[in-house]
Amino acid sequence: MGNLTTPPSVQKLQSALNAKAKEEPGYRFYLLYDKVYRADVLEFAYRSCKANKGAAGVDGQRFEDIEAYGEGRWLEELADRLRTKTYEPNAVKRVWIPKPNSSKLRPLGVPTITERLVQTAVLLLVLEPIFGADLAPEQYAYRPDRGAHDAIRAVHSLLNTGHTQVIDADLSGYFDSIPHSELLQCVARRIVDRHILRLIKAWLVAPVDEDDGKGGTTRSRANRDSKRGTPQGSPISPLMSNLYMRRFVEGWRRLGCEQRWSAHIVNYADDFVICCKRGAPEAMAAMRRIMGRLKLTVNEEKTHLCAIPRERFDFLGYTFGRCYSSKDLSRNSNGGWVFMPALRTV
Repeated sequence: MGNLTTPPSVQKLQSALNAKAKEEPGYRFYLLYDKVYRADVLEFAYRSCKANKGAAGVDGQRFEDIEAYGEGRWLEELADRLRTKTYEPNAVKRVWIPKPNSSKLRPLGVPTITERLVQTAVLLLVLEPIFGADLAPEQYAYRPDRGAHDAIRAVHSLLNTGHTQVIDADLSGYFDSIPHSELLQCVARRIVDRHILRLIKAWLVAPVDEDDGKGGTTRSRANRDSKRGTPQGSPISPLMSNLYMRRFVEGWRRLGCEQRWSAHIVNYADDFVICCKRGAPEAMAAMRRIMGRLKLTVNEEKTHLCAIPRERFDFLGYTFGRCYSSKDLSRNSNGGWVFMPALRTV
């Protein structure tokens, strides 16, 4: 949310939901929908979306258009549509952006400002306070209290404590593969407000409009037809991806994999490594079985075992391997920094 200050009334609501979620892990929340269209919630969600900027969606509406119309009037009309349950999500505009350090392109969904605002309201009010209490400590992405550098430090710590058999894993099209039914079960484990669930499902199956190169657009309903995928670019997508990956992290622990091989996961979005003290081949086989049960596909070409310190592996743009000082920084071929923490020989 940048440097925006959350209004005290919204903070109070978030804190109450988060505290309840922490105190009662089995509690299922209801009567949440009426909080989404509160004036303070919608106003803060609007300011958050405006601070993040972003292009117009399929309706072409920009923030300048809203302000010319009257921000207060526009928000009141949106609140009324939510209150009377006449709000219906629009299609998502698809654009293609370059992949980092690659000549390939990846799709990015651009929801309308209305969708971004309502998703942000649901996210900051319902999803983050409640599910933030449930996410595993091994998960570092899209969380206010941790980030990529914390994940890197966690890997470094594991390697330096003898967890030097590493499963460098990769999933094929994770965001596009998440099955809707199972994902909604993850949400319903905590939320039973049917109006919130209806909104989330509608966003997951929203049609996608794309420029056809001839001055028109083509519409796809691939997510609805395949019953898979969470649209990248939407405010709720990061948390949805974390929520489903939590199944793998929790399953790994409950099935005894962590204890059996002293095998610890470090996860950031769709990237993860598993650092083991022993039994890495068996741990990799177990990882494949669990991912299969979750209906996710392991990218076999990019997934491999790595023995530290003899070999190296990359994670979140950093290379881990042997070096001769506690912190060796050098330029890699792409002009970015490579961090190779010193490892004790085991």
